[in-house]
Amino acid sequence: MTTQKRIQVGGREMVIETGKMARLAGGSVTVRYGDTLVLCTATASAEPDYSRGWFPLFVEYREKMYSAGKIPGGFFKREGRPGEKETISARQIDRPMRPLFPDGYLHETQLVCQVFSYDGSNDPDVLGIVGCSAAAMISEIPFQGPVAGVRVARIDGEFVINPTNEQVDASELDLVVAGTAESVTMVEGWAGQAPEDVMLEAMKAGHEAIRTICGAIEELTDQVGKAEMAWSPPEKDEQLATRVADWAREDMRGALKIADKEERNLAMDAVRGRTLEHFEEELGDAFDERTVKDAVEKLKKREMRAMVLEQGVRADGRSPEEIRPVDVEVGVLPRTHGSALFTRGNTQSLGTVTLGTKQDQQMIDDLDPKWDKTFMLHYNFPPYSVGEVGFFRGPGRREIGHGALAERSLKSVLPSHEDFSYTIRIVSDILESNGSSSMATVCSGSLSMMDAGVPIEKPVAGIAMGLIKEGDDVAILSDIMGIEDFLGDMDFKVAGTESGITGFQLDTKTQGISFEILERALEQAREGRLHILGVMNRTISEPRESLSRWAPRIITIRIPKKKIGDVIGSGGKVIRGLQEETGAEINVDEVDGEGIVTISALEGEGGEEARRRIEEICEEPEVGKVYEGPVKNITHFGAFVEFLPGQDGLVHISELEHHRVDKVEDVCSEGDTMRVKLIGIDDRGRVKLSRRALIPKDGDQQDGGGR
Repeated sequence: MTTQKRIQVGGREMVIETGKMARLAGGSVTVRYGDTLVLCTATASAEPDYSRGWFPLFVEYREKMYSAGKIPGGFFKREGRPGEKETISARQIDRPMRPLFPDGYLHETQLVCQVFSYDGSNDPDVLGIVGCSAAAMISEIPFQGPVAGVRVARIDGEFVINPTNEQVDASELDLVVAGTAESVTMVEGWAGQAPEDVMLEAMKAGHEAIRTICGAIEELTDQVGKAEMAWSPPEKDEQLATRVADWAREDMRGALKIADKEERNLAMDAVRGRTLEHFEEELGDAFDERTVKDAVEKLKKREMRAMVLEQGVRADGRSPEEIRPVDVEVGVLPRTHGSALFTRGNTQSLGTVTLGTKQDQQMIDDLDPKWDKTFMLHYNFPPYSVGEVGFFRGPGRREIGHGALAERSLKSVLPSHEDFSYTIRIVSDILESNGSSSMATVCSGSLSMMDAGVPIEKPVAGIAMGLIKEGDDVAILSDIMGIEDFLGDMDFKVAGTESGITGFQLDTKTQGISFEILERALEQAREGRLHILGVMNRTISEPRESLSRWAPRIITIRIPKKKIGDVIGSGGKVIRGLQEETGAEINVDEVDGEGIVTISALEGEGGEEARRRIEEICEEPEVGKVYEGPVKNITHFGAFVEFLPGQDGLVHISELEHHRVDKVEDVCSEGDTMRVKLIGIDDRGRVKLSRRALIPKDGDQQDGGGR
């Protein structure tokens, strides 16, 4: 039997249904919004896996191409590994849901969202958050939800919930907000330099819709929810854990006060090693290694948090608002188009910019119609950046997610593609990492674009904020380190210019953050961002006046639509010839009823020659203007001269000389160059040329031409 919940979200109906599909899963629902429909399932293993020591939650988001009436490209014609959009959408489901599973629950749990129908207007990603939450709630899994997600746009000063794709294109911000009925747990998106108060109001608007959806999920759970499975956390010797904490406390406090990351980590590892050795000797056969290790880790977390809340001092000696030392260098690589090395504490990003042509654009083939991407940011996180050894594989979810956040944070300051016709690729190689390498990527990306001469509107910087909260005691931390991210309650990344926010990501490890804390964090983030921008601006504050000498030169010209065929030529003959003869790359597109010709060349002379010749091809004949061109054909009544590329005109025999000419061949031959004046165009478009008009009556032609 199927059960439905119908609610109004953003002025349209959302339908959550269970009991029809995938009934053997632990929990299964479909969510429909417009004609977009997703199936979400939640399934858990029957037995726990205590060997892992971490919660084994696996989230999959997959788009079926048939949902949009498309057949996959490629040789196999079937869906392959998840693309970037699918990976990011899976992360958007994982992040708000993971904190809502109870501590100690170690059953393998899988959440799956599959897009079965897509209407081209309603993005299915936020439906995945709703569906996976509902599936987990009605299953036997001990999920402490519900949680829900919506998209928020702002158009003409008004917030729009779950906007269509067309509305998102017209919006000044695009946020995905997730949370429980009580508070926000996750935010991700971009904005066009929005003020902090606007971002806060957008989150509040999204949360109102979230409350409505959570209410519907709770009603569905009351009707069809299964009894919670029997589960238990790993058995622990609490008495031993207390003894371990008492024995290691002073040593751990000392280790946590070491400012340098590497030395601090070595000291904490030494504390753990000594503690394990001590209790192994003391307990003998009764020694429980996992209990001792867990006790040491919990001690580290408690002491770090207490140091911040009680003393106002962080592990590296900073105050909560203090930013680590920032160092900036640009032009560090001699043959790249632009480069920058951004260092903040022990986090370092090498940003490089490559300027390409139309041929370098990335074709995106997903559920939406194919489109070309002209701005790309790729983030790499090698193992040596944290002093480890590891395999070099393709980008994982973390690399894709961090790169997408930095890309969103920079895209709103880019020039339009019409004004700057380059394909832009930024690569961020993280060389050192101790917290917020994605925000270091924003900084190095902004700096490297200015070094390359990309005319961005304003410099962009990013900062990561943290939170330590115990009851009513709250500390908001600026520019968090790795240990504060790992042991804290919030990872709140904010990027922007001096005018406002461009990129935004919030994750919590609790069941939500109040708007009062978010408001404080936003203001503290603004102050930190302005500080970092000030340091960056002392090195470079605006784009260089000229592009790198190694970058291709791109020229864009507009031509009449009717001339597109002339530039391309039959079978592409003309454009191929131009490319071979000038060495330039030439692309012609029709945009809004006119032709856009893009010419790119490593050598400026080749590009300018291609421009000159294309302008000649597209030039309209002008009565009274003087031209010069080859004689293409001779007849008994005159000579046809190619006065413009691909355009011939007739020089009648009477217009060759002032005196009578018996034979055209007496004046010129095929292949001769003749200088002529355009004297008329008849109503059929035929061009009349004159050689005689350029010859003084008392002598020969002064400028030569003919024979």
